[in-house]
Amino acid sequence: MLFAEVARVSREVADTSSRSRKTALLAGFFRDVGPQDAPIAIAYLAGRLPQGRLGVGWAALRDRAAPADAPALTVADVDAALTAVAAVSGQGAQAGRRGLLQDLLAAATAQEQEYLIGLITGEVRQGALDAAAAEGLAAATGAEPALVRRAVMLAGALEPVAEALLARGPDALGDFRLAVGRPLLPMLAASAKSVQEAVAKVGGPCAVEEKLDGIRIQAHRDGDGVRLFTRTLDDVTDRLPEIVATVRAFPGRRFVLDGEVLAFDADGRPRPFQETAGRVGSRVDVAAAARTMPVRAVFFDVLSAEDRDLLDLPYAERHAALEALVPEQEARVRRAVVAGPDDPAGLRAAEDFMAETLRRGHEGVVVKGADGPYAAGRRGASWIKVKPVHTLDLVVLAAEWGHGRRTGRLSNLHLGALGEDGSFVMLGKTFKGLTDAVLAWQTERLLELAERDDGHVVTVRPELVVEIAYDGVQTSPRYPAGITLRFARVVRYRADKSASEADTIQSVRSVHALP
Repeated sequence: MLFAEVARVSREVADTSSRSRKTALLAGFFRDVGPQDAPIAIAYLAGRLPQGRLGVGWAALRDRAAPADAPALTVADVDAALTAVAAVSGQGAQAGRRGLLQDLLAAATAQEQEYLIGLITGEVRQGALDAAAAEGLAAATGAEPALVRRAVMLAGALEPVAEALLARGPDALGDFRLAVGRPLLPMLAASAKSVQEAVAKVGGPCAVEEKLDGIRIQAHRDGDGVRLFTRTLDDVTDRLPEIVATVRAFPGRRFVLDGEVLAFDADGRPRPFQETAGRVGSRVDVAAAARTMPVRAVFFDVLSAEDRDLLDLPYAERHAALEALVPEQEARVRRAVVAGPDDPAGLRAAEDFMAETLRRGHEGVVVKGADGPYAAGRRGASWIKVKPVHTLDLVVLAAEWGHGRRTGRLSNLHLGALGEDGSFVMLGKTFKGLTDAVLAWQTERLLELAERDDGHVVTVRPELVVEIAYDGVQTSPRYPAGITLRFARVVRYRADKSASEADTIQSVRSVHALP
């Protein structure tokens, strides 16, 4: 398949809000793509590079080669080129990567160049492989959509399901079963603003569980063998020997558990997410890391027990199985039970439970319907998360020129808080939460405030105040304050506020109990 076709479909999917139109576009795409190209092309549509991070900075992309006149690159060509870029290491690696990228860009048309740069810089994020993609794949192959969705859930990704379906037809779906040792995508939660709203959405008996800000972990045990996987299905077994020992001590012999891994301080409060992530991500001297920063698993669901698939069972039955497998209260999530929206005493207890959860240092609660199945890989209607929303009024210090469908518009905002000396201290960047209308307006307004444009970043006079929602802060040596915002997204511009009324760096530190 020509790479230009992937770029075209990506652009057309991004430009339509119609679910049926997205499905039709993706169905046509699946009919045209071959089984061998499908996994790579699907990753590109989702904005992912199979090679992961390439170790490429903007400098390698700034002065791009002149584009080709006509499309000739295939999906395989692009994949081979990016694999070569990712393999470059050692002295002179940056120059080597830049040379290979320029060769690739020289073979691409102007539109292909924009799409490539968007992929490499991470700006191709359009959700093209959600439910519409599974439905498109079903339409292209004559398979039942529900069976395709389940196969994707059990496979952990759309790519292997697409490859098998395109090669062998609907009969291939029988290959995908829940198996101990093979990870599957975790169930996700929708959001609500309050416990009362979440219980109303569930609409019946439910449990209110503490929401833990750790690393999602899936534990697979087969006899004495234990394997641990993250939410992205990475195998981290060797990095977490204490969790392996914990799971091996449970009474069952074959099971799959879902939970979180956290590091705790001496007072029993969770350590910052970044510290837990650093511990789970570290491959160096694991034994020493386990001694200096031990982690603990807290489990909240069971997906399989003694070769019995529990995915379709109600949550209440799965929790009973969890209690049998994980007898230690410390290793099981805390929870409160509510009879439903018409249970005022239960709702009050749930509100108190959330307040206590926040006091213990966790990030909120998840309300889970008693009758809900485990909808792996999806935001199931029976799981609703509730957590406080942090917002800050920050000043726009600069913005980056966008790529792909944001070409010609200023997209990625550089955000600053007011410093002690009246200057602005950068806390991070975001391009999330920006509608097309806001992108158009902010591009025009920021260009009016522009002081410098290097072709990538436009530095502006610090006058525009923007309200930013975020999930928390983490330490970062990249920023002058030593901290940055987690999951920042734009709420709105604050035309009613001047830059001098922006939140201060001291207030950010104070809210999050930072020195």
